[in-house]
Amino acid sequence: MPDPYGERPLLTTAMTAGHHAVPEDERGRLRSYLEAVVAVRPAPVHTAVAFNAVYFGYDLAGDGYGGSPLSSDAFPVIKVGESTPVLPVGAMVCITTGSDPLFAEIVHREGAHPELGPLGEVPAWVSGAPAGAEGPGRPTDATAPRRRERLVPDVNAFGPRLSLSPAQLLRLRTRRRWIDEDGHLVVDVRHPSPEAVRRDDLTSYAEHLLTTARDQLLNPYVPVSLAELVGGTHDDDLRAGLVGLLDTVRGVLHSSPALRTWGHYAMTRDRLAAGLHDNGPLGGDDLKSLVAAVEHAAIPAKRRFGLTSVVTEYTAVGPRLRAFPGASDALRGVDYAAAVFRANLALADAVRGDSDRGLFENGARITLDDAFEGGGIWRSHHPGAAEPASDPLAPAGRGWMSSLAPAQFQRPEEEPEPEEGVEPIDQPLADDPDLGRGELLRDDAHVVVWRAPLRLAHLRGGWFPLHPEAVRELRRSFGVVAGIRLELDHPGGEVAADSVVQEVIGVPEGDGVRLAGITWPQDFYPGLMLDLRLPRGGAVIRLATTELDEPVRFGDRMTGHCFDPRVVTREDTPGSGRGGDTAVGLGPRALVLRTVRRCGLLTPDGHALQDRAALPRAAYGRRPARVQVAALMAAVAELFAERVLEPTVGSRDAWGQPHFPPRAGQPAIPLIAYRPARQRVIRPWGGTDTSGGKLRAVQFVPGHLRRLRPGCSPSEVQRAAFREYCRRLGKADGWELPPGYTFVTEHTRGH
Repeated sequence: MPDPYGERPLLTTAMTAGHHAVPEDERGRLRSYLEAVVAVRPAPVHTAVAFNAVYFGYDLAGDGYGGSPLSSDAFPVIKVGESTPVLPVGAMVCITTGSDPLFAEIVHREGAHPELGPLGEVPAWVSGAPAGAEGPGRPTDATAPRRRERLVPDVNAFGPRLSLSPAQLLRLRTRRRWIDEDGHLVVDVRHPSPEAVRRDDLTSYAEHLLTTARDQLLNPYVPVSLAELVGGTHDDDLRAGLVGLLDTVRGVLHSSPALRTWGHYAMTRDRLAAGLHDNGPLGGDDLKSLVAAVEHAAIPAKRRFGLTSVVTEYTAVGPRLRAFPGASDALRGVDYAAAVFRANLALADAVRGDSDRGLFENGARITLDDAFEGGGIWRSHHPGAAEPASDPLAPAGRGWMSSLAPAQFQRPEEEPEPEEGVEPIDQPLADDPDLGRGELLRDDAHVVVWRAPLRLAHLRGGWFPLHPEAVRELRRSFGVVAGIRLELDHPGGEVAADSVVQEVIGVPEGDGVRLAGITWPQDFYPGLMLDLRLPRGGAVIRLATTELDEPVRFGDRMTGHCFDPRVVTREDTPGSGRGGDTAVGLGPRALVLRTVRRCGLLTPDGHALQDRAALPRAAYGRRPARVQVAALMAAVAELFAERVLEPTVGSRDAWGQPHFPPRAGQPAIPLIAYRPARQRVIRPWGGTDTSGGKLRAVQFVPGHLRRLRPGCSPSEVQRAAFREYCRRLGKADGWELPPGYTFVTEHTRGH
């Protein structure tokens, strides 16, 4: 069985680029270990908890994290009081009590709104309501909103050494001061901002590790440090690598044939089947009753003259489970998380298997409306056929939306909806005037040197503009700009032999001159930074790219040369290339990405932010059909889930223009953010040999801790290597190899 502290680390450099970038053999080793973790953990395993297991070294033999050398001193200390800081799923904490501290890993988190009824009944406005909402249609204006949450801690995750005895836990549950009678923390959580409260689970956990738990993340006693995997401790590198690792873990869990998943949680199929065959409380019979109750919750009584009333009911899974006879004991501790997982999966399977996109034969439409509150709120609506069909398992928050005043959804002078779909159009680029502008680097008696990024129009048309000073020099020397020799220098790239030196011509364009007839190398792309040099008195221009020390991935572009991130975001988009530049024919996902990147607000580092409400019109140039809007919104939800795009908040001014960050006194609006992560790429994986030959089967192995066989001890060389490793992590004082472990220095595998 693979071991995080084994001969080969389970986390590799390739995994920092995300699941898609990982070779299958590495995925397979990680999958075997995570399947074993899911099998031994008593609660469904969240992606963040699965990451913890492999990153912090969870022992499968029963000691949990207590079997690793990681010290509990690195855990954040939590004092439960009037309000509590954000504790995402995966957080390892030390909860102070009146006596012994309670060490725990948060394995489940959900909303615990005070309006949730004892039988799972929920006022409509609660379903999908923003944090801190004060009532129907009344969102909070607090800058640090609070939300009542239920946190399920696994108090046995650290093995017997750091676990309280059953008697001690019973006393804590009885007192109900730090944990309630079920062993859960029901607390008012204070969120730092409205934007923070909207983060998805993995983004929230990544932020927790990079801030509150940073010492824990960079602890030298983990099997292999994130800093070692990404090659440094810079925040941007750590964040990008951590997001990639979480995506890899998520992808491995979802691809395992031995597991079933609901959201970010996973459970073995064997355990799930055993629960369904159990005839006790919350077993298969009770789950069938729950599904039937939700399916029939909105079926109304017939009125006179055959008229049927419209009924909508909302059911919260967590409270509803408590209504089953004998369920109390089955909902204590982490068993609660397992019960909620099985209930949601039973409802989802019924919707998938017994309905047409949520519409059942009895006329009711069943959809998931809120995935967080109360363990999940399901919406039952009758008659369901009157509502447009959409993904029934994508939380829509219709309960909260129904509480808002109709005026909030009305658009002034809105044109009628098209009966048929419309084609997307190519909006002009929402360029900043300085986007792609050249920069004069040197202008003296000997040479004119300038720098500018390659644009899509240059690439497609085979031309490039001359800097005004270069035009003046050519005219001063030759009287006219005509034939010019262009010499290309592209270190680390490929240039066809007949393109290294090219004869091009100067073509007047307005007040300037462009070089025309250029044959660009195949690996040139929009945004590639070009340096041009024109010696005084000559007609030869040398055009060169600048090679980076190491390749980087920017969004979905991998490059080894300097680039302008703003131009890459704007112009290296789906549908754009040498062969064309059009949105026609793109699917919803590609169209969303193209629209956000071309039309959104652009930041200096290449982020783009698009007004979510304006997305359909920006993509199609007019209001598209409902089915097209629904497809775009479904694509946005998918891209959010995959963290290709992120939700954030901006504001809109009196002229209708969006702003980010939001401005005081302006109404808040939801934005779609494209945040390309600039990731370092390790060369040895799939690199070339020194002679420039074919790809080698070489794998980079980062420095890592390895458990020793009994009776073995590390050499002084390995002890010194570990101390140097600690210095690279910023931990220079007093760190030594823990007993029973050695340090393996970074190296390559293969031939």
